[in-house]
Amino acid sequence: MLDVNYVRENFDLVREKLATRNFDVALLEPFAQLDSERRALVRERDDLNATTNRVSKEIGNLMREGKRDEAEALKAQSKQASERAKEIEARLGGIEEDLRTVLTRVPNLPHESVPAGKDEAANTEARRWGMPRDFAAEGFEPKDHVDIATALGILDLERATKITGARFNVLSGLGAKLERALINFMLDLHTGEHGYREILPPLMVNEATLFGTGQLPKFEEDLFKVRFERDYYLIPTAEVPVTNLHRDEILNGADLPLSYTAYTPCFRSEAGSYGRDTRGLIRQHQFDKVELVKITKPEESFEALETLTGNAEKVLQLLGLHYRVVTLSTGDMGFSAAKTYDIEVWLPSQNTFREISSCSNCTDFQARRAQIRFKREGKNKTELAHTLNGSGLAVGRTWLAIIENYQQADGSVKVPEVLVPYVGVTEIR
Repeated sequence: MLDVNYVRENFDLVREKLATRNFDVALLEPFAQLDSERRALVRERDDLNATTNRVSKEIGNLMREGKRDEAEALKAQSKQASERAKEIEARLGGIEEDLRTVLTRVPNLPHESVPAGKDEAANTEARRWGMPRDFAAEGFEPKDHVDIATALGILDLERATKITGARFNVLSGLGAKLERALINFMLDLHTGEHGYREILPPLMVNEATLFGTGQLPKFEEDLFKVRFERDYYLIPTAEVPVTNLHRDEILNGADLPLSYTAYTPCFRSEAGSYGRDTRGLIRQHQFDKVELVKITKPEESFEALETLTGNAEKVLQLLGLHYRVVTLSTGDMGFSAAKTYDIEVWLPSQNTFREISSCSNCTDFQARRAQIRFKREGKNKTELAHTLNGSGLAVGRTWLAIIENYQQADGSVKVPEVLVPYVGVTEIR
């Protein structure tokens, strides 16, 4: 959530920046109206308090002079002013709450380094790694992951639809083992080489947790809600519970940055996405992901974003998968992000790059909602931390990228060398 005082003091600038995010700035008008009323009430309250202080002195003087009747008249005036001031204070409290409510649906402001644009067409490529495999030189046309994996008997979409519904999958045999191998490989890399602390969080969270990271109230339709006596939701990403580990806490600044990684299944309804990218494992209601989360001091967060993104890239480099990194435009970023890098892996069947990780710096946006604060050494004042998150990586999309990029002409799939100790075989056939 944005800082109420910052919006109040920089209203036109905030409107300008939000307009680049495809945000309907008309939704900010209640803020302007409420704040205008607030300013008028503050002036009236201050005038009443000044009047009360002045009248109190006059009453004292009149009492000393024996002018009791005049003093009593002023006392009535003072009482009336005091009662009106109390009414104003109560209304001001309500206005401040209304202002915060308006801001709960307002996205984060884009960082100055983010390219301005309405959609993904304005995204800019930051870098590439590796080269696409030349299947033509090898004499065969690459198939997509569904055809390859179904023929190998390691992916069963038909039975998944039978037991649950569309956009779920069943992995079996070496397909299931490859998924598990990727999870263990990613966690080992991030904890062993990148310095993250592993977390195994709950898969259901409460409303306060989802509010803290920005999923509620705006994106409730994209969540799976549990039918229970309490209002629980299945997590859309481990970012939600892991970031909220320190909700309503004051951290020791000397302990920052904090770096966490977590494997979880993730659950997303993604309302409105039907018919788009839904073949195979591209867009599922349930999928596995290894998440990276950092909590930092404000001045360190953008450097931390580069580090976190590099940690996610390392997974693809070790797997030998061609990818690129893209800086998202203002109109393509997520709700809580101030800056986002998407990592896109090459899929030969589609002859294009597809997102496999989004790495974002949310600055103090989530921390304000979740009240994640810290104290610097020797300081009494608390400050809001900055939070960052990124996929390290989406496991299902990594799985399908391996199936497609390591497919062989005879229908088998080679196992990337770094995964052989985890899978136990050099190829899937």
